[in-house]
Amino acid sequence: MPEVALLGRSNVGKSSLINVLARRRSLAKTSAHPGKTTTFNLYCVDHDFVVVDAPGLGYARTSRSERDRWERELALYVRKRERLAVVLMLMDSRHAPTEVDRDTMRFVHDSGRPALIVLTKSDKLSGNARTKALSRVANAMNALAVEWPVVETSAKTGRGREELLEWVDRFVSSI
Repeated sequence: MPEVALLGRSNVGKSSLINVLARRRSLAKTSAHPGKTTTFNLYCVDHDFVVVDAPGLGYARTSRSERDRWERELALYVRKRERLAVVLMLMDSRHAPTEVDRDTMRFVHDSGRPALIVLTKSDKLSGNARTKALSRVANAMNALAVEWPVVETSAKTGRGREELLEWVDRFVSSI
């Protein structure tokens, strides 16, 4: 089956997004504490594709050597996995793209993999703040010469679910 990888900083909402996509509240275990996902976890969504929940990048309550190992495994996965259809790069819409976000964006872009930016937690922002968040992401992509679709999502309200699935279906159908 085609695979859809979720990448992003620790606690950005990767597991919550899986639950939204699958329409199941607790399929993927969520936590308020960063770094709970320590392995690659696979979830089948509607028998059409597999979502791969990767350990969070950046801060996690684990050793530096363990985080380095995750990053090496992730790099190998993104570069070599034949069934990988698209990378969903998650960013918290409340914050400007961090150095970790920009490094991840650069890495995914350099890998040649198709990708989408998924702005999470958009329910926590006003309309004006969401516009500013989109602008910050557009500026970061422009600085790296990256042109990817951006989808605003909310695990709380379900915002962006259908749009995100439409994009994912486009990439999955090409595998």
